[in-house]
Amino acid sequence: MKQPLNLNINGENRLMLVEPYYSLLDCLRDEAQLTGAKKGCDEGDCGACTVLMDGKPVTSCLVLAHSAHDAAITTIEGLAGVDGLSPVQKAFVEHGGLQCGFCIPGLIMSATGFLQDNPDPTEEDVRFAIGGNLCRCTGYQRVVEAVMAAAQEIRETR
Repeated sequence: MKQPLNLNINGENRLMLVEPYYSLLDCLRDEAQLTGAKKGCDEGDCGACTVLMDGKPVTSCLVLAHSAHDAAITTIEGLAGVDGLSPVQKAFVEHGGLQCGFCIPGLIMSATGFLQDNPDPTEEDVRFAIGGNLCRCTGYQRVVEAVMAAAQEIRETR
């Protein structure tokens, strides 16, 4: 039986009716119609469904939607601002850190959360931070370059 759930998604409070067993991923995709987070493995292994929950990257397929009721959820759709793409999104485009696009929202969300806590990473730090995100297309080098470039831009604008 569906129960009411109020979620703060991308800064907007949204009231939905959600089954108690729904994952945050299913809620975002099916109820909120935000399809940027992808359903990959549905087991928390691939990272395609990564979103920020209170600023920290989480695999949304492993979070029960009702357990996120007091959290601020940020999806890939909520990263770009009125000034355009976020520094991480922009760097992924500029450095070719994307190919087919399936895993990219999760990678961008993981990198965004990571850079909030560590704006001056080493390449090794970046590789560790994105270690939970699987990508079959890029080989990761351009992703790492993009995250390093985004880190530099973030540092310069602070």
